[in-house]
Amino acid sequence: MHTVAVLALDNVIPFDLATPLEVFGRTRLPGERPGYRVRVCAPTPQVEAGLFTVQARLGLEALADADTVIVAGTTTPLEPVPDPVLDALRVAGAAGTRVASICTGAFVLAQAGLLDGLRATTHWFAAPDLARMYPRVEVDADVLYVDNGRILTSAGAAAGLDLCLHMIRRDYGSVVAADAARLAVVPLEREGGQAQFIVHRQPPVPRGSTLEPLLHWLEDNADRDLTLDEIARHARMSPRTLLRRFREQTGTTPLQWLHRVRIRQAQHLLETTGHSVERIAAQVGFGSPTAFRDRFKRITGVTPRSYRHAFQ
Repeated sequence: MHTVAVLALDNVIPFDLATPLEVFGRTRLPGERPGYRVRVCAPTPQVEAGLFTVQARLGLEALADADTVIVAGTTTPLEPVPDPVLDALRVAGAAGTRVASICTGAFVLAQAGLLDGLRATTHWFAAPDLARMYPRVEVDADVLYVDNGRILTSAGAAAGLDLCLHMIRRDYGSVVAADAARLAVVPLEREGGQAQFIVHRQPPVPRGSTLEPLLHWLEDNADRDLTLDEIARHARMSPRTLLRRFREQTGTTPLQWLHRVRIRQAQHLLETTGHSVERIAAQVGFGSPTAFRDRFKRITGVTPRSYRHAFQ
């Protein structure tokens, strides 16, 4: 039988720990045979889990006997991971064991070197830190999970469910996975990726930046059909100088910045009003509903209609 070892570290996120236990533990094959043997292991007999502690019956030796190892996320992903944990994960990875992470568990895999040269994801809020700390990892914050074959990562919270169902489908096919999804009362596949859940804040601007007044002006005038030349005139710069300074101080271009302002405003209107998509497109400054729909899906991963259905 396929053995799944779920690794719990100090400050483990209870949801991330419970998700694989429930999903794999309840998976049934034809004839009601269990699909997986599920175990919880930890580097110490007891680990902290916020409001309670977890008593682990098995230690790191359980990783050596597992067919799949899943690292649950923690609330302290930036802290160093004990060397014995990293060594055990490296040994498992070298032996061909399937290794996966949920949420910030990706930081543990990255610290062990298992994500070097690979595409990976984590909770969107932590993705910038993962990319900064581990430049050899190609971080994709827009997706629910990434499957590299033997190494898999998922985004935060409910994305762990998506990853577990994906692995069940890989192991036993769509019929078994669909049954596991029904037991979990979730769809086997969700529309879109993690991008639809991201709060699309603008890149931070240093305090006292010379562009700060211009950025406020862009926020206030996002509904207008602004061009680069008009923005440059307002900033009293040439378009070429504006582009250079904008990239230096924000990492993007004025029009890209403006698009994200508009999409953020559109998300708010989709969540809080019953206005038509066409009306919202005009309200936030898009020249046509088609251009709005294309840009919205490019940034969030879903259509405006699907976004409203999910979040209104």
